Amino acid sequence: MSEKHLNLLTPSIGLGCMNLSHAYGSPVAEEEAIKALQEAFEMGYRHFDTATLYGGGKNELLVGKALKHLRKEFFLASKCGMAMVNGKKEINGRPENIRQQCEDSLKRLKTEYINLYYLHRKDPNVAIEESVGALNDLVKEGKIGAIGLSEVSADTLRSAHKEAPITALQSEYSLWTRNPEIATLEVTKELGVTFVAFSPLARGYLTGAVKSAESLETGDIRLNMPRFNDDHYPKNLLLLNNFIEMAKEMGCTPAQLALAWVLHQGDHVVAIPGTRFANHMNDNLGSSDIKLSADQLSDLNDMINQNTISGARYNAAQQKEIDTEEF
Repeated sequence: MSEKHLNLLTPSIGLGCMNLSHAYGSPVAEEEAIKALQEAFEMGYRHFDTATLYGGGKNELLVGKALKHLRKEFFLASKCGMAMVNGKKEINGRPENIRQQCEDSLKRLKTEYINLYYLHRKDPNVAIEESVGALNDLVKEGKIGAIGLSEVSADTLRSAHKEAPITALQSEYSLWTRNPEIATLEVTKELGVTFVAFSPLARGYLTGAVKSAESLETGDIRLNMPRFNDDHYPKNLLLLNNFIEMAKEMGCTPAQLALAWVLHQGDHVVAIPGTRFANHMNDNLGSSDIKLSADQLSDLNDMINQNTISGARYNAAQQKEIDTEEF
């Protein structure tokens, strides 16, 4: 496996590690989380994705503890430019901050290099060329193998790519979040950039497991997302009936069907679903073997899309943090 590039990984399903430490209620106990990460490797995961932000650095610590003895056998991705500072989330893409966060990440991850290092969010106060230039310095020094960007527009990607080669663009993408189809999905293909889909299961919605917002734990970020509130989620649940029935007819789980749809959106697309549970990890991994016909893809596109889903992806505060195109 190349240390310098995010080639199309085998399998095309990676593991988003965030859920173990961050955003979806109480963090998983350390011993349990380490066991889950090691089980993920044993079942075949070779692409692990974490970030400075997740758990205030605790997620990187977990990945480091769990997998340091296997370091040369998997592809490690992390992110900088967004962190918890004095209890508040801060977006900071200044070169000196990027460098410091990289040094801190390397220590937490117990490694000398990170295969792919993303700018987690574009800093509106710093030119993208300046942030990417700092990341390129880290490439030259051998501390990171490649540069990634997260939740940016096609125009930002083009500007960044002129400054230094961008290897991957990570953005939310699923049947219910189609924003990448406006421009970034096509531009990544044009530029030879791997598109990494996060939240490909629509934050659990497409698994059928989230029956209502009331079932979510205090502190779960979905409680602040419009699509999950009482005005919108009941409408969205109605869209799942045909989707779940289709999965049954195909002999797969709803999660596998959702992931298979994402992987069929381009040869340059990989997905990094996040989960806390080994059985879900194993289930997700099996999705890369599912082949969908043109008619099946068409049916899925008609079932759940930006026009049928009720509610915005993010609330107003969250929306300000991203640089993606909007419908």
